[in-house]
Amino acid sequence: MSISEALVSFLRENGLEQSVLDVQIEEIWPKVMGETVTKLTRSIEVKNGLLVVHISSAALKAQLFENRFELVRKLNEAVGAPAIKDCRILG
Repeated sequence: MSISEALVSFLRENGLEQSVLDVQIEEIWPKVMGETVTKLTRSIEVKNGLLVVHISSAALKAQLFENRFELVRKLNEAVGAPAIKDCRILG
């Protein structure tokens, strides 16, 4: 077993895997979404697989809401796990 596999196993056994994934999602938001979206993001929070994003632009909020399933897919792909189960885009 590799070190990374052992770490993942430890996190799962101790109920910490989702918490680590939540933090990873928050950290990769700027990389995945790009500079413009990041500038218009007032806050982002992930808790137990629920992504809540507050956006300062009504137009961007509408666009992200319309593409929320693709957004979830991209973020999950970026962390390599099904970290996000639901997404809320708020103004």
